[in-house]
Amino acid sequence: MINKKHWHFEISERKILLRFFDVFVVVFVLYFIGSHFDFSYLKISDQNFYWTLVLSVYLLFFGTVFEMYDLPTASNQTSILKSIVLTSSITVLVYLLTPFLTPSLPENRLQILLFYLAITTSLMGWRLMYANYLASHRFVKKALLICEEKEIDELINGLRKNDPHYIILGYVNLSKIYAKDTNHTVANILVNDLINYIKKNQISEIVVASSRSVGMPVELYEKLLYLVEHGFSVREYSQVYEAITQRIPVQLAERDFYRYFPFSRNNQNQLYLIYVRIMEVLISSIGLLIGIFILPFILLGNLLGNQGPLLYKQERVGKNGKVFNIYKLRSMLVNAEKNGAVFATPNDVRITSFGKFLRKSRLDEVPQFINVLKNEMGIIGPRPERPIFVDKINNMMPFYQTRHVIKPGLTGWAQVNYSYGESLKDSLVKLQYDLYYIKHRGVFIDLNIMIKTISTVLFYRGQ
Repeated sequence: MINKKHWHFEISERKILLRFFDVFVVVFVLYFIGSHFDFSYLKISDQNFYWTLVLSVYLLFFGTVFEMYDLPTASNQTSILKSIVLTSSITVLVYLLTPFLTPSLPENRLQILLFYLAITTSLMGWRLMYANYLASHRFVKKALLICEEKEIDELINGLRKNDPHYIILGYVNLSKIYAKDTNHTVANILVNDLINYIKKNQISEIVVASSRSVGMPVELYEKLLYLVEHGFSVREYSQVYEAITQRIPVQLAERDFYRYFPFSRNNQNQLYLIYVRIMEVLISSIGLLIGIFILPFILLGNLLGNQGPLLYKQERVGKNGKVFNIYKLRSMLVNAEKNGAVFATPNDVRITSFGKFLRKSRLDEVPQFINVLKNEMGIIGPRPERPIFVDKINNMMPFYQTRHVIKPGLTGWAQVNYSYGESLKDSLVKLQYDLYYIKHRGVFIDLNIMIKTISTVLFYRGQ
């Protein structure tokens, strides 16, 4: 019998756990202080319970903006303390300035300071406990791979980079199930030793990473069937990869791609599409009004730091492969592509001094609100690429044209999760993110992208 004493939280469960205990700890501390001391502003009762709901919404929203629910940040003491200070400061400030839905300001202003310190210290205490004790131990998951020997390093690295708590301890070589190989850092498990190895090392699950289901050795198939019958987790690699990385592993799907990539029903949901279009028009109108307001300052900066025309247009590939002209504020030298089109790089010498500011602040993309109003682009979607790059990438990368089934966007899942795309390898990663969005497209992931975009702008991380 397989003994499974070890339990493990998945990534989505960890984020829910963090959100739940953030709210619980803050509300508990405020309730405790308000009940045991004469601080009216901190008291929680049946009459003012809705104040707690408002505070919780603000806390969760700004916590997302300042990356408190980004797992690498949550596991790093220095990073999480910075995020907590930013989150609690903005949360308290907005809470204090919110009329009607929050209590009147107390006569004793020291209660406001105590209110802020109670939220900040309670979050710090809980999150430091998480970073020191929970994140380093409870979330470790041990797994075993079944794959071809030549694929082992690529498969392990694909998971390790995104979740260091997901540990591949060993693998079964599909080509040599009875012969050991010592060329890798993880153990090569023989099929006869599989059950004992799982028991001895407390393996949580087996991940099958092969398209050779028909040609799988009978002995191995019987072992897997035995494990499944005894309640052991056996999963397909693409499922694990997608859950951990929030990307679609198109490099592994080959011709069976559509088995793993059903399009989101929302791509044909008229109510969702109408809602999205209304929000696009509303946000674009507001964005253009803000752009008009700051235009004099941008013109001055362009005159001093760019020395050339401010606005330019460029061909991009949109929905269904249709080519359109995208509008942007110029951030590069006037003749930046005199030697031909190339991918932009993080420290591109063609970018002007003022252009760096435009890119970091994302102000160079403000004119694209015009494209959104013309329905050539959306607010959220894959970033549109130039035709010359699309042709080049499509010749080397499977399924690249699939990203054109929806409108391109000002921001997207790839933009908020991946720093830069300066090569074909980076384009593959961005494609994986884009296809994940197309597969899971909906209101919640749209909201997540919008909040992450706000975080990108606030932290000045635009490219």
